[in-house]
Amino acid sequence: MSITSITGIALSGMNAQTTRLAAVANNVANADTPDYRRQTVSLTSTSDPTSVRATISSGPEGVDLATEMLELTEAELGFKANAAVFEAGADLWDVLSTIKRD
Repeated sequence: MSITSITGIALSGMNAQTTRLAAVANNVANADTPDYRRQTVSLTSTSDPTSVRATISSGPEGVDLATEMLELTEAELGFKANAAVFEAGADLWDVLSTIKRD
């Protein structure tokens, strides 16, 4: 696996968590809307091993704010984990470019 693949996977994960966060924000914004169906996000791998897909679908009617807070926390942790991997990949690129110049 190359460094480019590692950073690509991390970027894909950050994008998926951003989609998840958008669904949570939409659910919270519409919590008091009558007959609103909660949005749920499914994260799945794709045929390309360097990416993940976030699919939004309608869930049960009604929004539980405690569930949304849990989803928010999970999305935050997932984003932070992918950002750390991305930063590690960028650091590796810096080390390799330094070695190549010397």
